[in-house]
Amino acid sequence: MLLGLVLKNGVMAEPPSEQKSFYIIDRLSSFGLWLMGLCLVGWWLNSSPPNVVVAGEYSEATETQPGELGRWVNPFIGTGGVTVLCGNNFPGPTLPFGMVRLSPDTVTQFGGKASNMSGYYYGDRHLLGFSHTRLVGTGAIDGGNFLVTPADAPLTSDGLVQPERLAFSHDSERAFPGYYAVHLPDLDGLVELTATRRVGVHRYTFTAGQTPHLRLHVSSALGKGRAEECQVRMVDGQLEIEGAARTFGSFSSRWGGAKTYFVARLNRPVADYAIWQGQQRLEDAVAAEGEPLVVDLAFSPDARGTIIELKLAVSYVSIDGARANLEAETAGADFDQLLARATQAWEQPLGLARVEGGTDEQRTIYYTALYRALNMPTEFNDVDGRYIGFDKQIHQADDFRYYTDMSLWDTFRTTHPLYTLILPGHQRDMVRSLVEMARQGGFLPRWPSGSGYTNSMFGTPADLMVAESYLKGIRDFDVQFAYDAMKRTALAPTPPGSKFSGRAGIEHYLQYQYCPYDLVPQSVSKTLEFCYADFAIARLAEALGHTDDAAMFDRHARFYRNLWNPETEYFQPRDSQGEFFADFRPLMLTYADFTRSYTTAYVEGSALHWRWAVPQDPEGLIGLFRSREYFVEQLEEFFRSSPPEVGVLPTAYYWHGNQPDLFAPFLFNSAGRPDLTQKWSRWVLQHKYGSGPDGLDGNDDGGTLSAWYVFASLGLYPVAGTDRYELTSPIWSRAQLAVGERPLVIVAEPSGPGHIYVRRVLLNGQPISGSQLRHEQLVEGGELRFEMSDQPAG
Repeated sequence: MLLGLVLKNGVMAEPPSEQKSFYIIDRLSSFGLWLMGLCLVGWWLNSSPPNVVVAGEYSEATETQPGELGRWVNPFIGTGGVTVLCGNNFPGPTLPFGMVRLSPDTVTQFGGKASNMSGYYYGDRHLLGFSHTRLVGTGAIDGGNFLVTPADAPLTSDGLVQPERLAFSHDSERAFPGYYAVHLPDLDGLVELTATRRVGVHRYTFTAGQTPHLRLHVSSALGKGRAEECQVRMVDGQLEIEGAARTFGSFSSRWGGAKTYFVARLNRPVADYAIWQGQQRLEDAVAAEGEPLVVDLAFSPDARGTIIELKLAVSYVSIDGARANLEAETAGADFDQLLARATQAWEQPLGLARVEGGTDEQRTIYYTALYRALNMPTEFNDVDGRYIGFDKQIHQADDFRYYTDMSLWDTFRTTHPLYTLILPGHQRDMVRSLVEMARQGGFLPRWPSGSGYTNSMFGTPADLMVAESYLKGIRDFDVQFAYDAMKRTALAPTPPGSKFSGRAGIEHYLQYQYCPYDLVPQSVSKTLEFCYADFAIARLAEALGHTDDAAMFDRHARFYRNLWNPETEYFQPRDSQGEFFADFRPLMLTYADFTRSYTTAYVEGSALHWRWAVPQDPEGLIGLFRSREYFVEQLEEFFRSSPPEVGVLPTAYYWHGNQPDLFAPFLFNSAGRPDLTQKWSRWVLQHKYGSGPDGLDGNDDGGTLSAWYVFASLGLYPVAGTDRYELTSPIWSRAQLAVGERPLVIVAEPSGPGHIYVRRVLLNGQPISGSQLRHEQLVEGGELRFEMSDQPAG
């Protein structure tokens, strides 16, 4: 079956004739062969029968209703599908950029933790409980703090050796922004969750006659993570519990672990409790330390059924900070009141980019995408403004919110441009947060998470994010300090022992004017990414009046041309002697190159994927090809050979889950074929997104793919690192964006699936020449009108 899937999806499809010489060997080691075993095992271990992982109607667990716009959001999108291509999203409640992300943690059919990096995989049939922290849509697994599990019997040592598993069905789940509910048949009980920014709020309804229990797993962690320095204490007549744990996950283990504190408060007294440390039940203990560490809370049964509400606040500063967060955000409010607040808290940001028209499925995908784009970064400071900085000291954010968990190598392309457009205040705070990280840690980070550098991925994407923010009018930050930090990293290696890896290989990049493959791993991808960042630095230098620097960085930004092989017309690995790597296989995927013999120069994909990765200089890229017509022909073949389904095994051709490809549909604009940008961006919207659990074409990466949908469906797409937007074909008859002092209304007439081509664009009644707009034009507001047609414009 899997081999048929691989063949169907084009991994072994016939290539264009001029590439056959490259393809003969590539197909023998096709990455489909590599994934056959991996996916078969993953599917068997992590999935339910196929009909379970297909999206359906989720029955209502409660009568609670979402908001006007929240009703269009389906939080289950991106939680399932082929495990290695899962969107890695989660269905539980959170608030925009919330510190708490409360959600069920599932287990595979054989007892292992979910392969979904956010803890919940749609194909699983059992759950462990409900934990409070996680990353969103990433390829890294972190968090899972303070898991809460309902039960109807006391905890035993057997339950510690073999974690308890609770069966559940998707027919008994319900989720919308700010709310999650599930009926657990093993307990005949209902679980409901909501959240504030820093507090997870639980409500457990047990049936009549049961003796309710709640287990609080102080030492819990997602995936293969672990917890140390765990502590717990019963306080306030056993209505309150406090404690902490230092969690080590994919990222937090790189900078010493995330020390997380909590205070939990109950709405009813505990009848009895037991603290378990290891497999030992600590008799009459009020407090304990060590790991594993679990508190088993027992409550008196009620003949009419028992409802238990639990509020658990987290802080990365202190237990006192967690208690202050709890008081500030939940004091005097019960579950229903907090749920109403959470529901309304989502209506405002979802209303910043309202749309009309389209189909019901398109609106579901759109508002879910907008929702996901606002799940991360994480607001990291407590209510009093205190946070743990990159120097591991406590700092105070008095006039801004301090954010972390920025998947910048992904998000600089789509989500941060979206914030700059509709949430400029939040984007300003994110930029200020990066500047503070550089003050405390010495460098602008690449993928900051928690209170440390993860050094995940490569390049210096913060340069593009910060430069673009300044170019688009966000100025309330220390831009000269940020610029100096960019320049320092772009012109020299980071000192030995630095916590930030910087631009590895930068000395060779500057010496040879490209990264030689015999000296620098990932040489082609790094060269292209360094050039992109240098282009953005040049634009910022220009804006700041540093004309000599601007000229220097503009020269560096053109180094990408030195890896272009005119014989193959690809960016190709080149050694320090100037020779191109002879055994060149442009369709070979990094995932299929088991010996790492052919693709060490590329990251996450093929040479064909990276052939188009020059969004900052499309005219320069097009000029490298033998002709403009040949460029268009090759780029269109890149899309035509891509499998027309969402969430399938990636091929060497267009793969929407691959970051360097995200701009590719908009290159047609610069080649003089805006009709093909309109055609293929519509194709991506139609084929690479869905309304089911498998509705994303790979990891969402902190909302990166979701923000792509938001932009492209509006008829706009940002050129990251600049103040420009590409124009394409909107799918909505009308959209209204909250920008500047007056809204921007986008109108497409006539709209509908048959009218995908743009005949003319007018901004406030004036025709737009070309296929681009600048940010200052959009934020002035008014009307952006697309005159649509069923035929390409002449």
